[in-house]
Amino acid sequence: MRQIILDTETTGLDANLGHRIIEVAAVEMINRRLTGNHFHQYLNPEREIDPGAQQVHGISLDFLQDKPFFRDVAQDFIEFISGAELVIHNAPFDIGFLNTELKLIGMEPVGKYSPNVIDTLKMAKELHPGQKNNLDALCRRYQVDSTSRALHGALVDTELLAEVYLAMTRGQNSLMIESADAEDNHADLGGDFVPHDLMVLAATPDEMEAHRAYLGEIDKASKGACLWRALESGA
Repeated sequence: MRQIILDTETTGLDANLGHRIIEVAAVEMINRRLTGNHFHQYLNPEREIDPGAQQVHGISLDFLQDKPFFRDVAQDFIEFISGAELVIHNAPFDIGFLNTELKLIGMEPVGKYSPNVIDTLKMAKELHPGQKNNLDALCRRYQVDSTSRALHGALVDTELLAEVYLAMTRGQNSLMIESADAEDNHADLGGDFVPHDLMVLAATPDEMEAHRAYLGEIDKASKGACLWRALESGA
């Protein structure tokens, strides 16, 4: 599965009031592994930046004066995200701004190119009701190192969100293997293969404790649906 972790920074909070995107970043993940491919671009918004917004992301209008307009990079951006499932924290915000930018240049909305969107903020609220669920809080909760995040930045935030998303969905990995993949990934042992006795090494107490902690994370993320926990308890 191809997924794109996406984030934007903007001149303000409301696209309906004429605010624009000043930074857009998207990182590619295939089968839950980051590929290293990404799209990242600062943009000239053709308007002032609200002081409150600049305080959050630290991007000044002077810095953006020589940057391209959204219309200059729109096609490359659409080609990068097309067909992928989008993973966004507070998706309505970013999708709203992207749809406004696309409408201004006569292009179809995001859903035309990438119809499937996962909102990690909504997911986090369901997993952790009544708790803080912004990206900083989730990084702390899932022990994701966010020391590089002095200010909000779209590219840094997408990389952090990718780690948070993987942690939140750790218990949802499919155990099914496509038959074609199974054929590709299994060596032909031949008809004369004879099994040998294997040495069994018992886990150390530290390893058992780490194993139990890991199962606890899976159980929490899957709302108590951890199969291994059920087997250990005899349920």
